[in-house]
Amino acid sequence: MHAVTVGIAPLSPEDVLAVAREGADVVLSADAENEIAASRKIVESLAEDVRPHYGVSTGFGALATRHIPLDRRAALQRSLVRSHAAGSGPEVEREVVRALMVLRLSTLATGRTGVRVETARVYAAMLSAGITPVVHEYGSLGCSGDLAPLAHCALAAMGEGTVRDGSGELVPAAQALAAAGITPVVLEEKEGLALINGTDGMLGMLVLACHDLRRLLRSADLAAAMSVEALLGTDAVFAADLQALRPHPGQAASASNMRVLLAGSAVMASHRTPECTRVQDAYSLRCAPQVHGAARDTVAHAESVAGRELSAAVDNPVVTVDGRLESNGNFHGAPLGYVLDFLAIAVADLASMSERRTDRFLDVARSQGLPAFLADDPGVDSGHMIAQYMQASVVAELKRLAVPASVDSIPTSAMQEDHVSMGWAAARKLRRGIDGLARVLGVELLTAARALDLRAPLVPAAATGAVRDLVREQVPGPGPDRYLAPEIEAAVELVASGAAVAAAETVTGPLH
Repeated sequence: MHAVTVGIAPLSPEDVLAVAREGADVVLSADAENEIAASRKIVESLAEDVRPHYGVSTGFGALATRHIPLDRRAALQRSLVRSHAAGSGPEVEREVVRALMVLRLSTLATGRTGVRVETARVYAAMLSAGITPVVHEYGSLGCSGDLAPLAHCALAAMGEGTVRDGSGELVPAAQALAAAGITPVVLEEKEGLALINGTDGMLGMLVLACHDLRRLLRSADLAAAMSVEALLGTDAVFAADLQALRPHPGQAASASNMRVLLAGSAVMASHRTPECTRVQDAYSLRCAPQVHGAARDTVAHAESVAGRELSAAVDNPVVTVDGRLESNGNFHGAPLGYVLDFLAIAVADLASMSERRTDRFLDVARSQGLPAFLADDPGVDSGHMIAQYMQASVVAELKRLAVPASVDSIPTSAMQEDHVSMGWAAARKLRRGIDGLARVLGVELLTAARALDLRAPLVPAAATGAVRDLVREQVPGPGPDRYLAPEIEAAVELVASGAAVAAAETVTGPLH
């Protein structure tokens, strides 16, 4: 694994993923250290100024009118971090904490925050050593940024609080830092504020979510194609000229995927005869590119927002390029909160459509000749009846999770922070939504594979057949009822890992 260099330029999504998920080491570039040192001189020059400077010689939030004596300013920064490390609830996932830490380091590296070089180096060293501060589920309102989650990270850099070491053991921060040869930070003017005043948690989860959704969107097209095929639907509606009449880019990509996935299907060809009286398929089959495509376009918009935020230097106050220390409102999470909520809506709708396709397989009135519930001996066996129940329960949960968090706001800090973004909450529920979508698509994949087997001796398309064969490596084919939960989990893993799509791509080449 190569090291990720954090410099004055923005991190790429790939850089964030490498640090967050692959455990890449982190190196602070020489130009970043020079920029950090230059802005630190500006903060130090203001420390003894008789005029108040927010975050340097004043309190915070509603206490900003309090002038802090020179001999109390280091204590001010330590108190800030300790008091703001007030999260509660379950631990946040390691990948999220690593993402938010490397993103905060990226902002420090711009030189717009006024921290010391030594402080930035500690963050890079902690990431490289695999030290992960314990951050809790609850505590952030998404304004001023992700204060509580970031404060738990800053607390660990001070050698206080609790962390997971490189082996995943829960240990005191001081112990983990000492074992890694890292000297804890002793915060000076402005530094505590600079370490906690950012949108890094929201942004990190957005970057991770966009990556995961790109994979799941290809899986959704694959599952839909298998369903269209096994339900004796038609691929004529996916023709490029028909799709071009409504030129949404995501729709075109989804329809293209479905055309190549269904190419050469003997199952579909079997009902293309004059005797076939079907004029058009149900919406859940016919309109898959329109819905999957709209989700793609929503992800593309979210990626554009994430790209702009990756280029941002979020802090308050900031050291401007011409050397001023200025208060601002760039920490507000609304741009991220909105798109995180948009994605949750798309996730719920993708899952809802998938569940409807699955349900068609199980109903003899709509399954085009398949046995009830795809059961071996209907009545004695239940087949996939309860697998669809599980899907339905997840879809219901996803609909609840699609209720926007960003329309909510609770005033805090004695009405100083009287409008907050709830972006952290939007990101947390989106992560649960993405997990749920993978589960729903896994059941559709499992059910469609079983239905394709039941169409024998008709042969599926080469691409969908390759996926059916992959499923069969994990799960036996049709037969009497078996313990179903492990089979569902195996199918979910094929979806979530991208293995199912990879199997199809051995035939089709890269899908969109």
